Amino acid sequence: MNADATTTMPDEHATRAADVRDEHDHAEHAPQTPPTTPAVDGDAVRAQIREAKRVVVKVGSSSITHTSGGINHEALTELVGVLAERRHAGKEVLLVSSGAISAGMGQLGMPTRPTELPQAQAAAAVGQGQLMSAYSLLFQGLGLTMGQVLLTTEDVTRRATYLNGRSTLQTLLEFGAVPVINENDTVATQEIRFGDNDRLAALVAHLVDADALILLSDVDALYDGPPSREGTSRIPFVADVAAMDDVEIGGTGSGVGTGGMRTKVDAARIATAAGIPTMLTSMPNARHALLGEQVGTAFAPTGRRRSARRLWLAHATHPAGRLVLDDGAVEAVRTKGRSLLHAGVIEAQGRFLAGDAVDLADRHGHVFARGLVNYDVSDVHRAMGRTTRDLSDAIGPAFERSLVHRDHLVLLP
Repeated sequence: MNADATTTMPDEHATRAADVRDEHDHAEHAPQTPPTTPAVDGDAVRAQIREAKRVVVKVGSSSITHTSGGINHEALTELVGVLAERRHAGKEVLLVSSGAISAGMGQLGMPTRPTELPQAQAAAAVGQGQLMSAYSLLFQGLGLTMGQVLLTTEDVTRRATYLNGRSTLQTLLEFGAVPVINENDTVATQEIRFGDNDRLAALVAHLVDADALILLSDVDALYDGPPSREGTSRIPFVADVAAMDDVEIGGTGSGVGTGGMRTKVDAARIATAAGIPTMLTSMPNARHALLGEQVGTAFAPTGRRRSARRLWLAHATHPAGRLVLDDGAVEAVRTKGRSLLHAGVIEAQGRFLAGDAVDLADRHGHVFARGLVNYDVSDVHRAMGRTTRDLSDAIGPAFERSLVHRDHLVLLP
């Protein structure tokens, strides 16, 4: 197996068989899979991470590169050693690694991280090869093979490539390889960027049905204020990310990364909502975090392990519009598990087409669900507020279908 094999994604028709294998996701009354056993405290979450059979680890640019650019080989060697220990212990590891742009900065004579997209892509083109070569040699020296996987948001927002990406990662793991994943910075435009690798890591954890997510940063934990401020304290455990509105969360901590503490908390929100225990800590604490020791901040899983399709719909799609529902429709969709009918819509926003993802909101603007719409926005404007029987009689049988079917709809936290 090629140690640096990079995936390419086929067109949608090429993964039709994968859609068939995933047919249970479309079943009329398919559950969103059983709830994860709740973790009542930080010790329980750390135990889940320690026992996790499959873990996704994300490392930021500042942890493995120098501020002035270039790879920090000492830090990279330490990280690979920790991951190799885990893999040799019989556990599966996937690494989401930042650092390509920073690794290429020095070679191109860039004193600071570029802010213009073409310059950033040029740095990534130079640095990605260097970074992957370093990873490959280090893993090879410890008896392991690594496989490179580059992704853009299009690879996880299109159903076909989402399934293909999951299959590729699963196959790499079956062959005993360590997948090393990064955003494809060399070709991604502003419109199709993840924006940071924290969110990418949470989506990868969904994609491969991971048992745990570790976010490695240049800060050792989440604090109740800026860590540099006197009197702030480490938050060792978060039972529910949604209850953290009162915590002051800082921004980017270095000059070479794009993420900050906010993006890591958002990634924890995505992962824990799908039942994945999450740990946030610094790179020097990586080994301690994987062993479930008292470091960092542990985030408890709060949601259910959903089907792959519902995970894709909730977290890997960008809504093309919004449907505002009346109170009766909100109750029918949110509490009774019903499909959305035209009669319940009071406003349609955006320029969506049939098959696009749209957000569902109540009359106060609160978005509570997302689904795949069966009609273009022009047809929705013609039909909203009218009953199915009225539409069938006045316009024809084409309007007898639901606006958003419950099999293609997911509730949001």
